[in-house]
Amino acid sequence: MNKTIAILGAGNIGTAIATGLATSAIFEAGQIILTRRRLNLIESYAEAGFKITSNNTEAVSKSDIIIVAVEPQQADALLEEIEPSIDAQKQIIISVVSGISINQIERTLGDKIPIVRAMPNTAISIGESMTCICSKGEASDALHATKTIFDTVGKTLVILEEQMTAATALCSCGIAFFLRSIRAASQGGTEIGFHAHEALEMAVQTAKGAASLLSNEDNHPEFEIDRVTTPRGCTISGLNEMEHSGFSSAMIKGILLSANKAAGLYPDEKKSIS
Repeated sequence: MNKTIAILGAGNIGTAIATGLATSAIFEAGQIILTRRRLNLIESYAEAGFKITSNNTEAVSKSDIIIVAVEPQQADALLEEIEPSIDAQKQIIISVVSGISINQIERTLGDKIPIVRAMPNTAISIGESMTCICSKGEASDALHATKTIFDTVGKTLVILEEQMTAATALCSCGIAFFLRSIRAASQGGTEIGFHAHEALEMAVQTAKGAASLLSNEDNHPEFEIDRVTTPRGCTISGLNEMEHSGFSSAMIKGILLSANKAAGLYPDEKKSIS
């Protein structure tokens, strides 16, 4: 893709997006501009071929696609800063800021520039993100361009904007939830006799295998669970003990709480999931 991308706010998610795009088949590092106030934190990216600057307006003026990746509390100031440099006829805005709606972005940038919201996760850096996207026009050119971009670094799903807060909890926060479950499995492995590094390797590959079964076979989790549970067997005993201790309930409650928290990250939008 012969486009230049500016990622405004090269923190964890911003740099993960940059890394993923640069290793995809359609972008090179030299097409990506990263901005951050403290440039010393992203100097390694300059060495890798990315363009870096602390000047957001300069980055915007040189770009076709602008990805806004700052913290929610920084969004208003950034949008006001870049507004004079926006060319609504030639650019698109992709916001990965949690909690800020398209209407709220339009208050500052106007409704002429195409705006898409995207919610990737940090697995984007290795091309395995689950990215949810939305815009006001479901068939818009900007939405299509955004999907093309994020399809190169994982899977992309077009959803309704009112579902974006829920997507944040399930997909973005969800990375941490699944990592914690893998960590717990590795700790269990250590307790039953494996060295920590062995237990972690075994837990990681087992989790990867479980996810791949569902992805490749398109089966329901319970179908695959039934295949490994036998009457009076060790698997069903372990599963039942976990459920008695609230395993599924804890995961569901955690996702719900994260969704409610995400709804209040941007000061102007405090809707909760019920």
